[in-house]
Amino acid sequence: MRNKIIVREYRPEDLKSMTAIWNEVVEEGVAFPQEDFLDEVSGRAFFEEQSYCGVAVNLENDTVVGLYILHPNNIGRCGHICNASYAVASDKRGLHIGEKLVKDCMEQAGKMGFRILQFNAVVASNIHARHLYERLGFKQLGTIPKGFRLKDGTYEDICPYYVSCQQESKRG
Repeated sequence: MRNKIIVREYRPEDLKSMTAIWNEVVEEGVAFPQEDFLDEVSGRAFFEEQSYCGVAVNLENDTVVGLYILHPNNIGRCGHICNASYAVASDKRGLHIGEKLVKDCMEQAGKMGFRILQFNAVVASNIHARHLYERLGFKQLGTIPKGFRLKDGTYEDICPYYVSCQQESKRG
């Protein structure tokens, strides 16, 4: 299945699957800062307000198996820095879908004129994501002790990461 996955810009017909995958990660409570689930209306609004949303699609059955959101990390003098979040359906993890999503995101960020892609809150125990980011050239900025509240109420360290975007910026 690995070679039958493509990443493309999301379409309105993808929103139901995107919302389900997003909510699955929120429910797990070990990666995203969000605690509230998306429904059809809030999901549409949330994904439409992003600068870009990419989806990983299984070409064998045209199903969405993962997604990412890309948006500015800040404004004004820091508006050249973007941020992203990734989600892969739990039954499709381990198939390198996340890698395809991150690579596409880095490319789209460069095309949009961002100079830096920064992750503010990678949970320290998310070893698979951290290894992927480091393999793709991301640098860890440090550690924020107990910066993430897990679903069970305990706290875990977070590790901010950044990488230069692939293309020259148009944002100055």
